[in-house]
Amino acid sequence: MADFNKNELKILQSLDTPAKIQDFVNSLEVNFDDSLYLSPKMVLKTKKAQCFEGAVFAAAALRMHGFTPYIMMLVSEYPDENHALAVFKKDDFWGAITKTNHAVLRYREPVYANIRELVMSYFHEYFTDDGKKRLRGYSDLVDLSLFDYLGWMTTEKPLVKIADVVTETRHYAILNDAQIKDLRKADMIEIEAGKLVDKQKK
Repeated sequence: MADFNKNELKILQSLDTPAKIQDFVNSLEVNFDDSLYLSPKMVLKTKKAQCFEGAVFAAAALRMHGFTPYIMMLVSEYPDENHALAVFKKDDFWGAITKTNHAVLRYREPVYANIRELVMSYFHEYFTDDGKKRLRGYSDLVDLSLFDYLGWMTTEKPLVKIADVVTETRHYAILNDAQIKDLRKADMIEIEAGKLVDKQKK
């Protein structure tokens, strides 16, 4: 933690529950440049994040308070995009912290018995503007402490290696071909609600 300054440490120490971490992540501006892969320190410096950066920041904050710094990826079908989560286990149940600009794919309370159950809680929200449900799988959990040699929490360099590992790690399918074929589109009211955004691109 030596590379965080006093103010940064104070912020991280104050985020002593998953709910507080989620509130802080929500307060950040959206980083519309998906290529930066900012570290938690750089997130604090710029006060912005996209979904991967939000997940990595949340994992760092969770680690400060005794949780394993896990992140994972929800895997989608083109043209939708994958979505990164920080996941945590509390009293034997799983929850998730996320950064999103939309009204859905948000925080999950630690009430899920296993990772697949947690992932499936996002299934009906995961659709594109045409109403097609696009969530197809999820990655293994990645323990970010394995990347301490990169100084992932405080480096000024892009965390491209971590992003690559999360993308390339083992994935688990959640549907078979018959299920995909029979999927019903989201209702129009769901599609309209899904267009709500928190922050406008400037």
